[in-house]
Amino acid sequence: MPQTPEEESLGSLVAQASSHISSLIRSEIELAKAEFRFDAKRVGTAAGMFAAAAFMAHLCLILASFTIAYALAQVLPHWLAFLIVTVVYLLAAGLLVFIGIRRLKGLAGMKRTARSIRDLKEIATPDEQAVPALAADREPVTRDGT
Repeated sequence: MPQTPEEESLGSLVAQASSHISSLIRSEIELAKAEFRFDAKRVGTAAGMFAAAAFMAHLCLILASFTIAYALAQVLPHWLAFLIVTVVYLLAAGLLVFIGIRRLKGLAGMKRTARSIRDLKEIATPDEQAVPALAADREPVTRDGT
């Protein structure tokens, strides 16, 4: 005959609660795995689409370069028109490299983190010589507070 909740022992209630909690945790982990798989598939698909779009944009840039060169070839010799387009791209690439180098030189190099760690080290290991001179009316306090 099943017992009513009032008649059940504390041990059986704790065992049931433990069982319910562990099954809840397992269910949450399974839900997280399913959501992660779903999100990973979506991210992978989106990354593939971005890569395809970048490849197509690159092809369009090449075709636009030929179009510009052929348009210039209407008034200039063919070799000069293609040379002008090539030089423009080289100048643009050089400018981008210059800007990139300038940005890299501006990196802080985690100076604040290094300073913070150095300060923590100084706090953790105080140097006896670094203690400032005490005023005549003050007594030094030892580490145990006396």
